[in-house]
Amino acid sequence: MTGGFFITFEGGEGAGKSTQIERLARRMRAKKYDVLVTREPGGSPGAEAVRHVLLSGAAEPFGPKMEAILFAAARSDHVEQVIRPAVERGSIVLCDRFMDSSRVYQGVTGGLDPAFMKALEEVAINGMVPDLTLIFDIDPAEGLRRATARRGAGDGPDRFEKETLAIHQRRREAFLAIAEAEPERCIVIDASADAGVVENVVTAAVFAALERRMPVQRKQTAPV
Repeated sequence: MTGGFFITFEGGEGAGKSTQIERLARRMRAKKYDVLVTREPGGSPGAEAVRHVLLSGAAEPFGPKMEAILFAAARSDHVEQVIRPAVERGSIVLCDRFMDSSRVYQGVTGGLDPAFMKALEEVAINGMVPDLTLIFDIDPAEGLRRATARRGAGDGPDRFEKETLAIHQRRREAFLAIAEAEPERCIVIDASADAGVVENVVTAAVFAALERRMPVQRKQTAPV
C-alpha cells in the first residue's frame, strides 16, 4: 500500500476501544505496516494541553458550546501536527475517538445546533475525514461497569463517564445512527463479546478495507 490510511475508533464508555486499538496495532506491525496510534482529546502537544481541562470537567460550567470549541481547537492541532503528516507519508493512523464523538457528545447529548457543529467540524478536520470508522457498540450499563472496573483505586469517573444512564443510551443510539447514515465509512462492532473475538472481527474488517483500497492504488500506479 503506497498511500496512508486513517482509521478511527468510536463508541460509548467502556466499549474497549483502547484495548482493541493496541491489539490491532500489534497485528499490523507484525505484518510490517507503518502504524501510528493516537487519541482524542490529545495526540499532539497542543491538544494534550487541553485534554485535562476537558476530561476533568473544568470546562463543564461554561456549557457544551465551550467544550465543543475546545475539542475542535484540540482536534485542529492534532490533525495538522500529527494525523495529516502521518497519512501523507504513508502511515496507517489509528485514532481513539475523532469527529463522531463530538457529533454525539456535544452535538446530540449536548443539544448544540447541528449547523454550528457542522461548521466547527469542517474547520477542525479541514478535509481529514477518516477512511474507516469502527463503532464499538455495547449496552451502556455494561460499558459503565467495565469503565468502573478498569479505573484505579481512588479514581473517580471522568467528565463524561459520570453522566446518567439515559444520556449514555442516547449516545449509543446516536453512534448507531451515524453508522446507518454513513455505511461506506462506518462498521459497527459488537463490543459485548470476548476481547479475543472482538479482536478477530476488528482485524478482519480492517484488512478487508485495506485490500479494497489496494486494487485502486495498483491501478493508479500501474505503468501505461
